Amino acid sequence: MRFETRVPIKEVMKFRPATIPVDTTVASAAQKMCQEEVGSCIVLENSHPAGIITEQDINCKVVAKDRKPGDVLVKEVMSTPLITIEADKTVGDVVDMMVRHKVRRVPVVENGYVTGIVTVRDILAVSNEMNEIMANLIEINRYDDLITGICDECECMSDDLRSVDGRMLCPECRAEEEPL
Repeated sequence: MRFETRVPIKEVMKFRPATIPVDTTVASAAQKMCQEEVGSCIVLENSHPAGIITEQDINCKVVAKDRKPGDVLVKEVMSTPLITIEADKTVGDVVDMMVRHKVRRVPVVENGYVTGIVTVRDILAVSNEMNEIMANLIEINRYDDLITGICDECECMSDDLRSVDGRMLCPECRAEEEPL
């Protein structure tokens, strides 16, 4: 699974995410989210990211408090500070960041400007695709006497993997597992 997390962010991020100026009303932000079929808008101040407004921000900070969305500016209810990641990072880096900061969306920035966004849904889509690929490769290799891959014990490449107690082991690691 280690190779999956090394995928560059640019391979999974959505380019040109929904953005709105800091002085936009919550009603306008909600309309933009509906129009673009997204759950958030990145809030910009002087073309630079200042925060993010999400469906949850609107529900908890506006609707639940019986405030009128047309009278509330996004800068009053947006989530800050904005957690961002540089475009040269990997999926593993963004997942670590999401877990550490307990966020589900991370804007991608280059030179201080937003170029994209990565969401939990984007990462799950990649994970599901990778799992399908791995399952297909395993299925193909079941018909061969010799299975090629990485040993679960020593993590070395082998063209003679065999299953031992549910782990795929190379000849050397299998020898170590055999009782004396």
